[in-house]
Amino acid sequence: MDALWSFVVNRREQLLVDSYLHVSAVVQSLLLATVIAVLVGIAVYRSPLGSAAATATAGAILTVPSFALLGLLIPFLGLGVAPTIVALVLYALLPILRNTVLGLSTVDPAAVDAARGVGMGRWQLLTRIELPLAWPSILTGMRVSAQMIMGILALAAYAKGPGLGNLIFSGLARLGSPNAVPQALTGTILIVVLALALDGVLVLLGRFTISRGIRD
Repeated sequence: MDALWSFVVNRREQLLVDSYLHVSAVVQSLLLATVIAVLVGIAVYRSPLGSAAATATAGAILTVPSFALLGLLIPFLGLGVAPTIVALVLYALLPILRNTVLGLSTVDPAAVDAARGVGMGRWQLLTRIELPLAWPSILTGMRVSAQMIMGILALAAYAKGPGLGNLIFSGLARLGSPNAVPQALTGTILIVVLALALDGVLVLLGRFTISRGIRD
C-alpha cells in the first residue's frame, strides 16, 4: 500500500490528465453512440424485422474482440484517438439501441391515441410523447454502455489511444521493476472509480430529466 500511495502522490498530475482523457473519450463516444442508436431506433421500432436486423447487427459488432476491431480500424484511421472513438461508439450501440426500441415500442397506446386526438402530428407525437416516455429505458441503456466502454477503453492503449490504459499496459510491460505493480493497479482502480462516478452522474441526470410521474 505504501508503494501504491507513493506512486499516486508522485504521479498525481499525470494521473489527473490521464483520468480526464479517459472520461472525455468515454463521454464523447457515449454521446455519439446515443445519437446514432436513438435515430436508428426511431427508424426501425415500428418494424419487427427492422428492429431485429438492427439489434442483430449491433450485437454482431459487440462480439468482435476489441483487439481485433482496433486492428481492423488502424489501417484506415491510423493510431490514436480516431480508431479508439470509432471502436467505443460501435461497442456502445447495442444496449442503447435495444433499449430505445424497447422504450418506444412499449409506450402506452392510450397516450398515443390521446395525443393524436388533440391534433398532434407525427413529429410532435415523437418528441413530446414517445421519446420522453422512452427516455428512462434509453438512459438505462446509456448507463450499461458507459460502464462497458469505460473498461474497453483501457485496451485502446494497443492503438495508442488516450486514457488510463497506457498506464496499465506500461506497468504490465515492466513487471519485476519496483513501480510496475503500483502503476498497473493505480490505472485499474482509477477506471473503476471513474466508472462509478460516471454512473452516478447518469443517475442524477435521470432524476433531473425524468418526470416524477414516470419514475413513480
